[in-house]
Amino acid sequence: MFLFQNLPARADVITGVAVVVNDSVITRGEILERRDEAAPTVATRFRDNQTAYQQAMMKLQDEVVEGLIQDKLILHSYVTSGYVTNVVEAFIDDEIQRRIKEQYYGDRTRLILSLHAKGQTYEMYRREQREKIIIEIMNQQNISNPHKILISPLKIEQYYQAHMDEFKMDDQVKLRMIILTNAPGAEPAAARRLGEEILRKIDSGVPFAEMAAVYSAGYQRSEGGDRGWVDRAYLKKSLTAVAFSLKPGQHSGVVEEPEGCYILMVEDAKSAHVKEMKEVRDDIERTLRNKENLRLHQLWIDRLKRKSYINYY
Repeated sequence: MFLFQNLPARADVITGVAVVVNDSVITRGEILERRDEAAPTVATRFRDNQTAYQQAMMKLQDEVVEGLIQDKLILHSYVTSGYVTNVVEAFIDDEIQRRIKEQYYGDRTRLILSLHAKGQTYEMYRREQREKIIIEIMNQQNISNPHKILISPLKIEQYYQAHMDEFKMDDQVKLRMIILTNAPGAEPAAARRLGEEILRKIDSGVPFAEMAAVYSAGYQRSEGGDRGWVDRAYLKKSLTAVAFSLKPGQHSGVVEEPEGCYILMVEDAKSAHVKEMKEVRDDIERTLRNKENLRLHQLWIDRLKRKSYINYY
């Protein structure tokens, strides 16, 4: 298990060899760089638990090391398996140019300035892109495309029966909402009076969505206050009680809260239920294909490891 979290940024640390894979090396600097790309997400997730953060960082670093080893194994296999041909290299060159055109509008100067800002050269960029493309090619050559993996109806049925909890749906309502916030310095009853005026217009036949688009302070204002299908956990308890007491087509009165007033409308409702298999068949099939793809990938990597030299320092 690698952990360089508190190491100083010295040249001997950054360039020090961490792993040798066949005729390639993985430096501590490479591990730190790739680990640090994902570190902010880990820090945010565990900002209130230092112990869990340390454990997550150790796990992340192990995953980074394993990922780099796999990359080296695949690149070595590319060379030793006879994949290196002028045709493949020409394809790689074309793909690099396509990526430059797509990401930098085909402007080499724009690319170079961007690279220099990150302390990179064009040669470093080209080598990095070439390796990424080779790894993609090798994955395609050695692992079945997930879309070509056949998943039998029986396997889908078995997965559905074994994971029924995943497909449980709570009570839901299709909700629209008008939010009237208390403006700073405004009279406390101003939001309520506006809400009552809006209700009168709705009751006279003006569409709820039209009123929401004009008056609501919510971020769904442009969508007529549409919140889509929501369950009981979506709103605060007081608003949940109101929403789930309404029948489809009904709207509430003005609901007063400390921060402002709300008017809710339920367009439709669904009782708690388990999704039928026909609703989730495609999702299950996609999940099973991805699992099989990962299994085949690991088998391939294991084969490469068995015939390779790997040494940790």
